[in-house]
Amino acid sequence: MKIVQTALPGCLVVEPAVFGDARGYFYESFNARTFAEAGLDLRFVQSNVSRSAHGVLRGLHYQWPNPQGKLVSVTEGEVYDVAVDIRVGSPTFGRWAAAILSADNKRHFWIPEGFAHGFAVLSEYATFAYQCTALYDAAADAGVRWNDPAIAIDWPIARPVLSDKDTRTPLLADVPRAKLPTYSP
Repeated sequence: MKIVQTALPGCLVVEPAVFGDARGYFYESFNARTFAEAGLDLRFVQSNVSRSAHGVLRGLHYQWPNPQGKLVSVTEGEVYDVAVDIRVGSPTFGRWAAAILSADNKRHFWIPEGFAHGFAVLSEYATFAYQCTALYDAAADAGVRWNDPAIAIDWPIARPVLSDKDTRTPLLADVPRAKLPTYSP
């Protein structure tokens, strides 16, 4: 397993060791001991899968309180995956990092608690899998506008397909600070 640092401390790209031959391939998508040895002592309590068509953009979502850390990957297709630091007081507040995740590259993206998350589908379809460190909490479900000019994410699609919910999320500057996670070094 190879860990790749991103521009946001704590957000990591995980490249698993893939073993393959003419029959196919095998890789561990998660091994608690291996991840802990790499500094990621994770405990997952919920696993989710979504499938989306080309051009769909989901996000930027987070939970507060009861934040979720997420280990995300793609089992079919390709996505542009984004994490945004929304922790009040963080030296990287409002900054983002992205990774291309695909069935071909088998990469995973670790998004720690306190970050908003979103992705855009680049292939015809994408099946997206994520392991979460906290259960979904509808009362804590929140979001930040996907095209917030202050964040300025360089999305690779011009006219994304959005849910009604994602068209109504506020700009980061308009979210009350009490409804955002707090940075703790």
